[in-house]
Amino acid sequence: MVSLMGGPVEAAVRKKADVRKPVAVSTKAKTGTKKVAVGGKRRVAKVAAVHRGRSLIQVAVPAKLSYGQLAGLHGTHDPLDLKSSVALVIDQDTREVLFSKNDRAVLPIASLTKLMTGLIVTEAKLPLNEMIVITQDDVDTEKGSSSRLRVGTELSRGELLHLALMSSENRAAHALGRTYPGGLATFVGLMNARAHSLGMKDTRYVEPTGLSSSNQSSAKDLATLVAAAYTDPKLRELSTSPGHEVEVGNRTLQFNNTNRLVKSPSWEIGLQKTGYISEAGQCLVMQTKIAGRKLIMVFLDSAGKFSRLGDAERVRRWIESSPATSRETRQVNS
Repeated sequence: MVSLMGGPVEAAVRKKADVRKPVAVSTKAKTGTKKVAVGGKRRVAKVAAVHRGRSLIQVAVPAKLSYGQLAGLHGTHDPLDLKSSVALVIDQDTREVLFSKNDRAVLPIASLTKLMTGLIVTEAKLPLNEMIVITQDDVDTEKGSSSRLRVGTELSRGELLHLALMSSENRAAHALGRTYPGGLATFVGLMNARAHSLGMKDTRYVEPTGLSSSNQSSAKDLATLVAAAYTDPKLRELSTSPGHEVEVGNRTLQFNNTNRLVKSPSWEIGLQKTGYISEAGQCLVMQTKIAGRKLIMVFLDSAGKFSRLGDAERVRRWIESSPATSRETRQVNS
């Protein structure tokens, strides 16, 4: 198991982080994107226009590396050339591992957290028609992310659950935890207790949205969570919903699924969740049916906005092109 909670990997993270300190930029600096020389190659990077004396210059602002990148996990080669540093594909019925890559590495999981948030809410059988008001407590102070659910917005628990699972709405997820009987601390405690009961030994939650990089897990544990969540019809329905409209005062807001594969006729997806924060990279978990087999897929720390979906497509083509009797298990670990 590769963990970032301590030991040599944590030391490597700290050492690399020390040499990648952000460029000091004036608060009046203008930022944008441009092709610049980064590491000897021309790449699109964030740039800032800053004043140095009387001159206006442009400097590249280094992108924040994910924990997986800092730990060197992207150096692990795999035969499918996946862009995710961590991947796991298992047969849902037999638990046979079809593909494995760094599946015990413990990394931040971003909004994959919301799958456990949803599981706690549905298993408690709280009334989904109960109205909940978004408050200032639900505003993201961790990453400063925006939301179309303004403070004062009133929606039902069911609608908040829908938006949290389908559109990864952070204020919706936080409100679900905050209004749980006993409060937010009780809710987070239940998240960790449920993970423990499922045997998710590599998993830790500190809040219900995934905005904190301290919410961490492994691909192996997340496959267990997907299998548990799949047994709940409500989680299957809401997480795979292509889109949903909500009435907020005199406004009608359209929310869409963060996973465009749910709209693809070539995919049969039973449950899914995406996630992203810079520390976690692009993440995706899915239950799907391919070549007659029910599969659970986990992709963590993928580099590139659409690369997690590309990795899912690569795995699907591999499974469809390989007869089950001749397909050999792919296992890659650093």
